[in-house]
Amino acid sequence: MKTRRSGILLHITSLPSPYGIGDLGPGACRFADFLADAGQSIWQILPLNPTSSVSANSPYSSFSAFAGNPLLISPERLLEEGYLVPEDFENPPLFSEGKVNYETASTHKRALLRKAFARFAQGNREGSKFAGFCGENAYWLDDYALFVALKEHFDRIVWSAWQPEIRQRTAGALQEWRARLTDRMLAEKFSQYLFFEQWSALKSYCNQRNVQIIGDLPIYVSYDSVDVWANPMLFQLDEEQRPTFVAGVPPDYFSVTGQLWGNPVYRWEVLKESGYRWWIQRFEHNLQLFDAIRLDHFRGFVAYWAIPGSETTAIKGKWEPAPARDFFTTLLKRFSYLPIIAEDLGVITPDVRELMTCFGFPGMKVLQFAFGEDLPANPYAPHNHTRNALVYTGTHDNNTTRGWFEKELDEAGKKRLFYYLGKDVAGAEVPWELIRLAMMSVCSTAILPMQDILALGEEARLNVPSVALGNWDWRLLPGQLTAELAEKLAEMTRIYGRI
Repeated sequence: MKTRRSGILLHITSLPSPYGIGDLGPGACRFADFLADAGQSIWQILPLNPTSSVSANSPYSSFSAFAGNPLLISPERLLEEGYLVPEDFENPPLFSEGKVNYETASTHKRALLRKAFARFAQGNREGSKFAGFCGENAYWLDDYALFVALKEHFDRIVWSAWQPEIRQRTAGALQEWRARLTDRMLAEKFSQYLFFEQWSALKSYCNQRNVQIIGDLPIYVSYDSVDVWANPMLFQLDEEQRPTFVAGVPPDYFSVTGQLWGNPVYRWEVLKESGYRWWIQRFEHNLQLFDAIRLDHFRGFVAYWAIPGSETTAIKGKWEPAPARDFFTTLLKRFSYLPIIAEDLGVITPDVRELMTCFGFPGMKVLQFAFGEDLPANPYAPHNHTRNALVYTGTHDNNTTRGWFEKELDEAGKKRLFYYLGKDVAGAEVPWELIRLAMMSVCSTAILPMQDILALGEEARLNVPSVALGNWDWRLLPGQLTAELAEKLAEMTRIYGRI
């Protein structure tokens, strides 16, 4: 984490592929090649957990904190491995190259996964890698497979509306439903096996190219998730197993009414009594997947914004303390090294800064936040950066840098930006001017969204916080990763000592 380096932020779903959504197949390897050719040593992605149309396909709102997203499984890899045959690909749907079509991609890929499982099931599973995978991951996989099977059986209604016996996980009900849904559970376990096999192969390919992967770990889980259903004692729920308080953030740069995420908040006293067992398992799982982990909403480990479950905005929440120092001390007793990046954007108090300093966790500096009226003292301005930090032109929650300049930055802000740069520039030139500032920064790591490297406008924005629809669908086009672009980025990376 202390080496001077740089990388690109691009989620897996945004990769080119012929199946309507980016996946773990050849397109991902080609992007890893581009990173290496461009002198980049980091690939930062968003969470890999399953997504759902119910939560607008957000990777930050999943029904499992441990499972992988089956939509990211590569059919091309399944064909190479013999799980699929060419005849399985007849009459494919038409997909748009520039946008993710979640519904069509999901229908098509799930049909292919059913075919792959049927072919696999005809073979001998005894002593296979699949059996080993199921055994090693049983602590989360068994409940996850049952949860998915039950969701389908009960027409995808929220788990708190299931029959009382299975909702409350009585021993008899669990045994009965596992027997009834054995085949569906096995198919879901097989999909998870395929996902993690493909992810492991991709990570190995990246590491061989001297590219490390930064993953993203959301602090909270969704209410309608296997995590809450299987561990209700860890969350603030009432007698009807409904959230008494939910998560979010107060009004800030992104929203005048705050952000009402709706996730149930933790019972930290219960987690502490267990030695943070659930969290330790989660970290152990993620440290196997990634070279470093960005902890989303890091300040929530120090104090969290608790909003009454009946509220419709985040305004009436209140800050509640969490045992952050004890929590991270416990983690360090289990893991000798914690490659954690603290997402420290928004309202950050001195106790959060003290915790980051105590444990040496680097934070984030976003250049789009730097050019307000407080520019001389602004912590995001390059002249105020610190070495132990990651500098970004923008994040997945920001507009693209060109979109920010053209649509959001007022005239006074543009004047400050031009004065800082020492020249006036057109909107199309602004992204690379901020890329240069990021590369020049004293921050040990510079991360550049792919949209900014391509100097794309607002149309390429990935997410607008607090807006439910129209997010997470931007995709990279195959022809945009050119040798000329790689050389341009590599040259800047060399000049500023980040190779």
